[in-house]
Formats: sequence, C-alpha cells, structure tokens
Amino acid sequence: MSKFSGWSWLRYLNFFFLSVSLQLIPGFASDPSSSKDGVKTEGHASSSKNTGVTVLFVFVGLVAAVVLGVFLFKMWQKKKRAEQHARLLRLFEEDDELELELGLRD
Repeated sequence: MSKFSGWSWLRYLNFFFLSVSLQLIPGFASDPSSSKDGVKTEGHASSSKNTGVTVLFVFVGLVAAVVLGVFLFKMWQKKKRAEQHARLLRLFEEDDELELELGLRD
C-alpha cells in the first residue's frame, strides 16, 4: 500500500483539470464557428468575447493550480512536522524505559 493511497481523489481532480485545459487548446476543441467549407460565420465582437472567456478560464485555472499547490505544500509540512514530533516523543519514551530497566529511576 502506498503512502499516498488516501489521495486517490487527487488523481480524479487532476484528470478533470487536464480534460478542461485540453478544451482550451484550439486543436483539441471542436470549432462550431466554422462550416464544412472553412468559411467563418461569426463576427469580430463574438470572436473577442470568446478570446476573453478563454483568457478568463486560463487565469482561473492558474489561480486554482497555485492555490492547490500551496494547500498541498502546507499539508505536507504539517505531516512532516507531526512525524518529527512523534519521532522525538519515541526517543524520550525509549530513554525512560531504559532508565527503569537499569534501576536509575523508581
């Protein structure tokens, strides 16, 4: 069993963000604005609106990725701190048992 087996939901979240981001790349998304003969039917105003929405989605995606990265880093720091604290407590517990065995303490 892996250390990160409880993080399987993160795989699904990554898959979701990957599939959404692939839709923002022009080659992967279907283009309903062009007909079969390659003639564009939309005007300049709707084209700039689509570009603005795309930029907005990319910006929101980047912000979400940064927030997720900071959140995961803070969780990792908290986990490492707890492991170090547990190791320190174990170290002192072992010393107490050793003193009792040697009869240095009642």
